[in-house]
Order: sequence, then structure tokens, then C-alpha cells
Amino acid sequence: MAVIRYAGRSFSVAEGESVLETLLSANYEIPNSCRAGVCQSCVMQLVDGEIDPSAQKGLKDSWQAQDLFLACRCHPDQDLEIRLPAVDHIRVGCQVTGHDRLSGGILRLRLRPESQFDYRPGQYVTLWRDTTLGRSYSLASVPVLDGDELEFHIKRFSNGRLSSWLCDCVNVGDRIALQGPGGYCFYTGNDAEQDLLLAGAGTGLAPLYGILRDALQRGHTGQIHLYHGAVDIEGLYLHETLQELAATHQNLHYHPCTLNEPPGRCHDVRVENLNQLLSRERSGLQGWKVYLCGPDEFVKKQRQHCFLAGAGLKDIYADAFINHSQP
Repeated sequence: MAVIRYAGRSFSVAEGESVLETLLSANYEIPNSCRAGVCQSCVMQLVDGEIDPSAQKGLKDSWQAQDLFLACRCHPDQDLEIRLPAVDHIRVGCQVTGHDRLSGGILRLRLRPESQFDYRPGQYVTLWRDTTLGRSYSLASVPVLDGDELEFHIKRFSNGRLSSWLCDCVNVGDRIALQGPGGYCFYTGNDAEQDLLLAGAGTGLAPLYGILRDALQRGHTGQIHLYHGAVDIEGLYLHETLQELAATHQNLHYHPCTLNEPPGRCHDVRVENLNQLLSRERSGLQGWKVYLCGPDEFVKKQRQHCFLAGAGLKDIYADAFINHSQP
């Protein structure tokens, strides 16, 4: 049984238990969110000992060189001494420059980092309320088009501690810390003629909006089909913006759908489940590149559908959303 030393104390790690679980059981407030190695909130630093390389999977090379690792993915088989890294080594301060509501109650949050921040449109970062409470959100902005401002689309959950704070308490001029970026769901530009399928549910549109605009501004010539699903018309929170974008780019095709019948006459909005619509219309995806974003159940279902429809596994990019309604 391995022993970890942290904050001057020693703890035995139970079989199958992660470093994060061990420290949380000992009542330490270790920053964390997804507990699945996705959000990178639980980064810690090795002082002495050796860790399995899997505990560093997805971390930037510079972080790995500093012996940083993910506590939720670290299951030690030997004794370790660890500590929390200095916050200013892994987080970037930002000023709130925009805080406005889109339809459906979606918050469009804009931040300006206080130092250089490199990212790819569609990646995600963790936004922090304080030293321990953080949640991951995808980037909808494009550096070439939006300058040094970062854009996020945030849905408020009634019992979501961070989303409620961002929506109800944060104001322009406030300061927020972020950490990241992470994720591999972004436009690579390797084949400008390759057809693209972008499909997202709810605020799963956010990273797709960044990926879409990045592809267009880089001169993508292949056909681009963007599917966005929502419960009702209000949930199609960038409907007019995407209509205008499609009207000015012949290779862009926008496919909105809702579960509930829209009021009035919305001829371009299908009343259909997004999964069913994709299964019906996108049956031949050989040679396509696919981007999927949204709730985990949606992403899993569509990843399987797209593969069976002919898309190669290496051409399916997906980031499932973490449930931000957790306490």
C-alpha cells in the first residue's frame, strides 16, 4: 500500500483509490471538478517519488516538465511526496470585458487575459471563482477575429455554484482567474477541401461556433454542415447570427432543430430530436471530419453513429460537457 505525504502528514492510499480521493477523504480542499482527467482542475506537483505517465496525460509539456500531474488520474504504487503548485504558475488573471444575455437566458461572457494566452478555438478552460471552486467552459472566440478577448456561452443551473455566480454576481470590470487550455476539439486545417460535420446540443454550440469561424477565416472550401439542437426556439441562441453567416458563405449549411414547435412560422427550424435528425440526414460520412459537442449521452450516441456512417475514428473530434449543476 502506497503512502503519500502532503502538508506535513502521511496517508495510506487504499487499493484502487486515486490521490485526489485519498486527500478528499482526509478533508483537504483540493481543487477539482470532473474527477475524470478532463478539466485539469486537480493539478498537483510531485516533490519526491515517481508517477505513472498516465497521470500527466493531456497536460502541456511545460507542466509535465515541472512534475505536475492530475491527482484524479494518479493511482500510486509507491510512496510519493506531493504539494499544490503555486496558483500563479498555472492560472491566468482576466478582466471581465463583456457580460450580456443571449436568447434562452444564455450568458455571453467575455474576458481579456492579463498576460499572453495561446489557445485554439474550440478548446476549453477552467474558470475559477476562488482557489478551490472551478468549472470548465469551451472557448467560442477566435484569436484572429476577436483579438485578445475570450468568449464563453454559459447556461445558468439553479444549483450550479459557478454558473449562478457567473450569471448573477459577476460584472464588467471584475477579475476572474482561468486555467488551461485543454482539449483536442479544434480545426486543424490539414485538408481545406474535406467536408465537415459540426453537431452540438445546447451550449455545445459554443466550441463549434469558434471552430466554424476559424475554418471559414482560414479559407476552408469543403462543405460545412452545422447542426444545432435545442428544446425550443429560445435555445437556438445564435440563430440569426448563424443564418447571416450561412448567407455569406456558400459552403456553410445551418441546420437548426427544436423539440418543441416554434411559435409562428419558422420554416428553417425542424421540430425533431437532434439525434434522429442526424441519423436520418447524415448516413454517409466517409472522408468527413466530425466535431461533436454537448452532453455526454449525446456525444457518445453520435460518436457511434458517425463511425457506423463511415467517418474514421481519427476524424471524429468530441468533447463531452461536464455537468455543471453539481454542487
